[in-house]
Amino acid sequence: MSGLQVFYGGTFDPVHEGHLAVARAARDALGARVRLVPAADPPHRAPPGASALHRARMLDLAVAGERGLAVDRRELARGGRSYSIETLREIRAELGDGAPVAWLVGADSFLDLPAWRDWQALFDLSHFVVAQRPGASLDVLPEALDHFVASRWTRDAGDLHASPAGRVWRLAQPLQAESGTQVRQAIAADADIDGLVAPAVGEYIHRHALYHSGPTHGSVTDASL
Repeated sequence: MSGLQVFYGGTFDPVHEGHLAVARAARDALGARVRLVPAADPPHRAPPGASALHRARMLDLAVAGERGLAVDRRELARGGRSYSIETLREIRAELGDGAPVAWLVGADSFLDLPAWRDWQALFDLSHFVVAQRPGASLDVLPEALDHFVASRWTRDAGDLHASPAGRVWRLAQPLQAESGTQVRQAIAADADIDGLVAPAVGEYIHRHALYHSGPTHGSVTDASL
């Protein structure tokens, strides 16, 4: 694996095959280790259906034995609202100013970037790797985002390895229709989720009776985090 560090933030509520397909595609295309970073308390969406502890444990099961994929619990350990700017500042402090760092997001999240805290400062801390998502086109961006990133796009993945931050690269990968909403709705309806989540994740959901009622709350300070 290269010196480029790729971090894939998200709620992962629950982690599904679409998430894993994106992580694998980024790993293979960039030759880099991909760390999946579950949010403790995501600021841009409704409260998760499962606690941070459950979501992290499902991620552990999903990436077990997967070459180049790992779970990074830093946002859970920090607690509070999970702002990407704080996470990237922490990562940059650990790795140093010269280390190549990339933040992996879906196209839908990238389009919403101007709503994120200190969003323009994110580009001083990392590159952005943007994965295509069904229904989210990167051909037309919000005006503020379009102007800001117009000169940052690159088609050469090598540019992400050659500098610490500031570029935007589109990840080409087979589009998959899975979504967290779809999985949660299927579980609530007692429908089959085979093929939507990894078998070990499906087993975990069943064993803990997740997503059959309201959100399941739990402490993110559990020692196993």
